[in-house]
Amino acid sequence: MSDNPVFDRIRQEVESNDVVLFMKGTPVFPQCGFSNAVVQVLTYLGVPFKGVNVLEDGEIREGIKQFSDWPTIPQLYVKGEFVGGCDIVREMFEQGELREFLAQKGIETEAA
Repeated sequence: MSDNPVFDRIRQEVESNDVVLFMKGTPVFPQCGFSNAVVQVLTYLGVPFKGVNVLEDGEIREGIKQFSDWPTIPQLYVKGEFVGGCDIVREMFEQGELREFLAQKGIETEAA
């Protein structure tokens, strides 16, 4: 364990779930447009994922930015690897790269 309990909690989420989205709100009720956009992409692809609502936990909300060295939320992790935020996920999806990336990681998506 590190001497940063927030990083330990984040690492626990990232390592125990294949696909994790740190987001504002929940997958059922996203509370910002960027989080909603990533939820829509994952839902469209049929990818099961865990949403972590950073609005419920200020430590996680700030800690995730330091953990990934990425300044914005949402943040998508697949098999422990930081993928990116809304713009990156949307771009990868539009170019067909996201489905390919998920397949390489052993994450099944619904056929398009």
